[in-house]
Amino acid sequence: MLPRKLDDGFYLLCGIDRRLERFENMFVLPYGVSYNSYFLDCDEPVLIDSTDASVADECMAAVEGLLDGRELAHLICNHVEPDHVATIQRILDKYPQAKLHVSKLGYQLLCQFNSALRGFEDRVVIVDEGSKFEVGKYKFYFIKAANVHWPEVTFCYEATTKSLFSADAFGSFAAPAGHIYADQVHYNEIWLSEARRYYTNIVGRQGKPTQRALEKAAGLDIEKIYPLHGLLFRTPETISFIIEKYQHWSRYKAEEAGSVIVYSSMYNHSQQLADSLAAYLADASEAGISIYDVSKTNVSFIVADLFRYSHAVFVCNNYNTELYPRMDALLRELMMLNWDNHTYSLACNMSWGGRAVAIAQEILGRGKNLTKIGDNFTIKSSLQEENKKELQQLAKDIIATYADFTPEI
Repeated sequence: MLPRKLDDGFYLLCGIDRRLERFENMFVLPYGVSYNSYFLDCDEPVLIDSTDASVADECMAAVEGLLDGRELAHLICNHVEPDHVATIQRILDKYPQAKLHVSKLGYQLLCQFNSALRGFEDRVVIVDEGSKFEVGKYKFYFIKAANVHWPEVTFCYEATTKSLFSADAFGSFAAPAGHIYADQVHYNEIWLSEARRYYTNIVGRQGKPTQRALEKAAGLDIEKIYPLHGLLFRTPETISFIIEKYQHWSRYKAEEAGSVIVYSSMYNHSQQLADSLAAYLADASEAGISIYDVSKTNVSFIVADLFRYSHAVFVCNNYNTELYPRMDALLRELMMLNWDNHTYSLACNMSWGGRAVAIAQEILGRGKNLTKIGDNFTIKSSLQEENKKELQQLAKDIIATYADFTPEI
């Protein structure tokens, strides 16, 4: 791990893991993942957040190198999920003068994961909303960000450098390729989709807590955002861009008009239905279209686009007279994530009967502000010529909703 010098005495300690297949053993990582910690080189050196076990040794070596024989004075822990706490005990053992700054619930959870940390209670400084401490010219303030996305989370704001250490907020899947700032890369090519996929799947359920945290952040003069995963933000343009995206995602507002078609297909007949609908949509509108096979696509990609686009079409196969299991799981996950403020349509492929559409409707009925467009479109076994006019009408009904779409936050 090569410490990267930032502004005003801070260093980024970026641990990169491109071997990990699935984040939290669920979400695939085609571009890897990074774990960010931060070091402040001053008279009382400060380490802000720990790291994952996969990069713990190199992080410890980097801290030791930056200290160059000095003692670490402070360790701030904004978030205690295991991918950010692997070196805490090692640091407290190695640097016996270091104080651990953590929320009350954060320390409780730390001890639940590692009971040995109970032995450091006399070195723990409990922080809460408005807690602060000063180190030379640096002034650290703590902000409670409960449920973004764990209940113990704090943000840490350093007032002199106007830096927000934002825990998992504003983070992303993907590992940097040399460049560490959002303004140094073509952010929309890979990073935006990976940031969206990270937020919608990891934090997505916590829209209201995220809004509360954004309201608090709006009262700060922020010139840098330093998250625990992914790239850093240091320009007004990139900071306002990522905050605007969080406003959309946390309010479950689509970013753009368009459709996501999700299907399951055992013998390609439902796939043909999905592709035919996509063709009708494309012939009549330039709005974006995504098509996913729920049987083979990692759910994180589907969820991300369902947040992104204004409309969803779920092609619901009957399976043993019930809803196809992978589709059932996707819809239930969407409700778990509080997916809302979108329109949707239902299609069904059945050969002799079943409850697929009824089950899908029951699940989606739990949404607070979902609007159904069109009647249920049904085929028996395969798409027939006599079905095509009805499918074309569904496409027209969907496109008509695009005119009502407004991207305002």
